[in-house]
Amino acid sequence: MRFASLGSGSRGNALVVESGATRILVDCGFSTRVTLTRLARLGLAPEDIDAVLVTHEHSDHLHGVAGFCGRFGIPVFLTHGTHIALPDACGRLPEHRLIDSHRPFAINDLHIQPFPVPHDAREPVQFVFSDGDVQLGVLTDCGTVTAHIMAMLKKCDALVLECNHDADLLAASRYPFVLRQRIAGDYGHLGNHQAAELLERIEQGRLRHVVAAHLSEESNRPKLAAAALAEALNCTADWIGVADQESGCDWRQI
Repeated sequence: MRFASLGSGSRGNALVVESGATRILVDCGFSTRVTLTRLARLGLAPEDIDAVLVTHEHSDHLHGVAGFCGRFGIPVFLTHGTHIALPDACGRLPEHRLIDSHRPFAINDLHIQPFPVPHDAREPVQFVFSDGDVQLGVLTDCGTVTAHIMAMLKKCDALVLECNHDADLLAASRYPFVLRQRIAGDYGHLGNHQAAELLERIEQGRLRHVVAAHLSEESNRPKLAAAALAEALNCTADWIGVADQESGCDWRQI
């Protein structure tokens, strides 16, 4: 199993997860044109994508779903809450299937376990992917780490983990006070310190990859995120990957 990011941040998110001949796109927050360009950068065409999983209805995760999936006939998987909260601007979804936020399902070679997360959306979820041998955990757009989230991610072999903000940079940012409160709140986004605390509480010996994701361009820096996670793992900062807004991150084999 391997994974790669097309880009991660407040201007768009998409992550490819691959096992055997199965390739899943987690979110599609970019236009169809940008999505095609970024897939090609990874050696992929739209015909290679078997499904798109939507974590929640915010535009940086949903913006391109209707256009991309409608054009290429790709099925969409999302929770009932996300479906009923879809903004009109999203357009009409093509073939779509509703998923239970606690119930696992499979798409060809990939076993997928959704789990609910606290975020200011209607029914947001994140995912653990498995090919039967290894597990990839994805956790972004989450305001606080719950016991259930810990249980889902405790035995992962790789993690894509939100490091949205540095607390000091967020406090000094140009964001309005209400927005700063929302970002740092229980239904906002994980900061570097919270992500590091999560890593301290899981089975670190299994981890082959940790990629920091959804970094704020205003209130975080890649070096700060990598340093925080490296300290939690007692490793060098260059071992930590960072998925940025423009380049995402290249393929990582688990």
